[in-house]
Amino acid sequence: MELSFLYAIPHNEILDKFFLLVTAIAGSYGQIWLIVGVALLLFKKTRRAGAAVLLSYVFVFVLGQYVLKNLFDRPRPCHIDQTFELLVKRPSSSSFPSTHSAWSFAAATAVFMRHRKAGIPVFIMAAIIAFSRMYLFLHFPTDVLAGIVFGTVMGLAATYLCGLWKKEKKAEKEPEVEAADRADDKVIDK
Repeated sequence: MELSFLYAIPHNEILDKFFLLVTAIAGSYGQIWLIVGVALLLFKKTRRAGAAVLLSYVFVFVLGQYVLKNLFDRPRPCHIDQTFELLVKRPSSSSFPSTHSAWSFAAATAVFMRHRKAGIPVFIMAAIIAFSRMYLFLHFPTDVLAGIVFGTVMGLAATYLCGLWKKEKKAEKEPEVEAADRADDKVIDK
């Protein structure tokens, strides 16, 4: 049934070029999200979002690429039907989950949780990248859906952990602030 869905996706030269461009932008291991994360780190206002994007990338890379793919070891559509003409090099890794989808939705979630307006176009880009995996006959729809769910959870986890880090930093500073306030009070009392 999933192969039937993939066969039903219309293909033409314009879409081929578009989804090849999307794949080139995303990178073979979703490197676009590393670039986005580092870029966000450069600005104080977006630093926590950048940290969450990078942390979620690591989560997906370790848990998705190395744990889940090896655990499920599901063949890709292009491994099952090798007669389908691929536009990209045939990957050797297994199919489940789609880590491109996971990286994309992890990053989109991390950005959205900190900056709602900026997160919307990132989610749109994430959806395009996720669909490209099916268009290119590299993943089944359930691989992509699992990647979306897994990535969203990793994005939420990374955002939460980056928020805890800020709270710990703030808690460390509070005693210093309280001591400074007490010292100011003593100066005022004299």
